[in-house]
Amino acid sequence: MATVLTDQGELTVAATNGLFLSAEDAERATGWTLKPEGMCRDDLCVPTTVRDGRVDVAAFWRAVGCPVVNDAAGEAWVLGAGAQQRNAALAGLTAPDFTLPDLTGTPHTLSALRGKKVFLCTWASW
Repeated sequence: MATVLTDQGELTVAATNGLFLSAEDAERATGWTLKPEGMCRDDLCVPTTVRDGRVDVAAFWRAVGCPVVNDAAGEAWVLGAGAQQRNAALAGLTAPDFTLPDLTGTPHTLSALRGKKVFLCTWASW
């Protein structure tokens, strides 16, 4: 089993050999549907690797220009947003909604603070 984090939420899926998922789990994780011509959304289809009825979601996600990261054991995966989606979000000057716990473990959601002044401080190691 693996946990996959996407902008669609957190999913627990049965992954094999990396991130090969059933067609149903691939659709839940990506929002794209497996068809004979590849992974499709509306009229756009991207050829992808399918082995024993399972989709190589990591390779597909990279093929559409989006980042993929995982832990060494392959138990946790993140399917990140592509550059175009990130740039659109930055241009809108609106922070994406998220929920994080405070030091006591109480979860707080950004959208619950709409209309109030909020100071967001972020840090990254890179």
